[in-house]
Amino acid sequence: MPDIQRPWLAHYDPEVPHTFTASPRPVHSLLEDAAKQWPDRTALIFQNLSITYSRLNRLSSLLAANLRKQGLKRGDRVAVMLPNTPQAVIAYWGVLRAGGTVVFTNPLYMETEIVHQFQDSGARFLILLDLLWPKIAPLRDQLPIEKYFVTSISDGLRFPLGLLYRLKCWREGQKSSVPVDDPKVLPWSALQRGIGGYTCDKIIPEKDLALLQYTGGTTGLAKGCMITHANLQANASQAVAMLPGLSKGHQIFLGVLPFFHIYGLTVCLNLATAKGATQILFPRFVPGDLLKAIQKHRPTAFPGAPSVYISLLQQKNIAAYDLSSVKYCVSGSAPMPVEWFEQFKKVTGARICEGYGLSEASPVTHINPLDGVAKHGSIGLPVPGTDAKIVDQDLGGPALPPGKMGELVIRGPQVMAGYYNRPDETADVLRNGWLYTGDIAYMDEEGYFFIVDRKKDLIISAGYNIYPREIDEVLHQHPKIQEAVSVGVPCDARGEVVKAYVVVKSGETLAKADVIAFCRKKLAGYKVPRHVEFRESLPKTMVGKVLRRALRAEENERAKACGVPPVVDDTSSEG
Repeated sequence: MPDIQRPWLAHYDPEVPHTFTASPRPVHSLLEDAAKQWPDRTALIFQNLSITYSRLNRLSSLLAANLRKQGLKRGDRVAVMLPNTPQAVIAYWGVLRAGGTVVFTNPLYMETEIVHQFQDSGARFLILLDLLWPKIAPLRDQLPIEKYFVTSISDGLRFPLGLLYRLKCWREGQKSSVPVDDPKVLPWSALQRGIGGYTCDKIIPEKDLALLQYTGGTTGLAKGCMITHANLQANASQAVAMLPGLSKGHQIFLGVLPFFHIYGLTVCLNLATAKGATQILFPRFVPGDLLKAIQKHRPTAFPGAPSVYISLLQQKNIAAYDLSSVKYCVSGSAPMPVEWFEQFKKVTGARICEGYGLSEASPVTHINPLDGVAKHGSIGLPVPGTDAKIVDQDLGGPALPPGKMGELVIRGPQVMAGYYNRPDETADVLRNGWLYTGDIAYMDEEGYFFIVDRKKDLIISAGYNIYPREIDEVLHQHPKIQEAVSVGVPCDARGEVVKAYVVVKSGETLAKADVIAFCRKKLAGYKVPRHVEFRESLPKTMVGKVLRRALRAEENERAKACGVPPVVDDTSSEG
C-alpha cells in the first residue's frame, strides 16, 4: 500500500511484527483452538464456579445444538441481554457456533432503546437475565422476538452459593415474575440439554456477520455496525501482535468491562481466549469486590477505562491490598489525567497503556507501545495491519503532513462491512476502502496519533458513549420546556458527565430535580443529565442552530478556572 507513509513502524516494540496478514476464520475458532491447546486450563472464574476451556467449548457447542433445535437458522439474530456471567460467555460462543449473529444489548437500556434495537435487528431469540423480565414483558407485543430464554445469576453458581442466592431472593421477596407456563418463554436449562454438540461448517468469515453492534447515530437512533467473523478474528489477532507480553506465560484477565460493549468483548473476551487466559468475571463494577479479587486471584491483565482505574485509586483501604500481580493495563474509552497514571503505576507497578477504537472497527485501531515510548495524550500507534492517516476534514483526499489537524481515517481487516440497512450512512463513512471516523486528530513525526476534537458531539462518561441529540429529544418532550440542549462537561472521575441547558416556557416554573426525574423515566441511567442550568436563551448561529460547541467551551473555561482538566474529545472504544 504505497499511498501512505508509516513512521509508526519504527516505534513498535521489538517483538511486534511490521506486517500482518489476516487469515479469515470463524471467530469461535479462537475458543476451539484454546480448548485443544489448553483443555484443562481454567477459562472462567465466577464466584465459586470455575470452567475449563474444554468444558466451555462443550457447553457452547451444546447451546448451539439446542438453538438449532429451537429453529435457529444460519444468519438469524440472537439478542443477548446479560451482564458478565458464565451464561453470557457460553451464549456468545454458542450463538456464533450455531451460525447466528449476536446482538448484545445493554441491560440498562430503557423501553424505547430496547424496542428500536430489537425491531431494527430483527432478532428472533432473546437470552436474558430473569431480573430483566419486568422490563421486557410489557414490550412483547412490540418485539419481533419469537422465543425467550431466561437465566438467573444462580445458574452461574455452584452449590451452595446457587442455593443461598435463591434463598436470599426468596427472603427479600424477589419472586420471579417469569411465566413458567408460556411455551415461548424457556429456562436456561433448555439450552443445555442433551449431549450432542453442533458447530456450523458453512460460515464464510468475510461475509457472515458475527455481531450487530449497535452504536448511536446522528439522528439519535442507534444503528447496527455489521461486524463479520473475519473482522473480530482479525482484531483479536492484531491485539495479540501489538501486545507481545501477553504471550509470555499464562495470563489472568479481569473481566470488568461489560461484554455488551465492543471494547470489553474484544479485549476482555476474544483477546483473552486467543491467549488461553483465565477470565475473572464481574457482572458489575464494585471497587471493593475488585480489590479483593485482585488479591485473591492474582490477575496479570487489567483492561479498563479511566473511571475504573480512578475509582480503585480513590478507595481509602487500597493500601491493604497487594495489587502487584497486575502487569498489563490497556485503557480505552477516554483520556486519563497524567497524575492518575503516575499514581496507578506507584500503587501497582504497572503502566497503563492507552489505546483507541470505535465500534466500526471491531474496535481496536491504535495502542501505545507496552514496553516502548508511550506518549501521554496520544492514542498511540496503529496496530499491525492497520493504516491510518489524517485528511482534510471537508474534502478528504491525500494524507496531510505530520502536525496538521484533520479527520482521522482508517483501513484494515477489522473495519466493519457497513451499517445494517443504512446504505446512505454507510457510504458516508466508508469511502474507497477507508473508514472516516469523524474525529479530528493529528499525527506527529514519529507516527503517534493525537485526538484533539471531534466532528460528532459524542459524550463519553465513564466509558459509556452518549449521543446528546437523543437526550435533547427527550428534554423537548417535557411540556414546560421551550428549548434545550445537552453537552458533555468535565468530570474528574468520569471524564465527562451530561449537562442540560434548558429554556423554560414563558409563565412556567421548573426545578432541576423535575428535569432529571423526567429524563430518568425515559433514558438509561448513565445518559441522565447530572447537571441542569436554566437560561433565558441559548447561543445560536445566524440560521438558528444551537451552538453546542460554544456551551462546551464555556464549561471548559469554567472547569479550567476550578482546576479541573478540560474535556479532550475522543471516541475511543466507541460502543
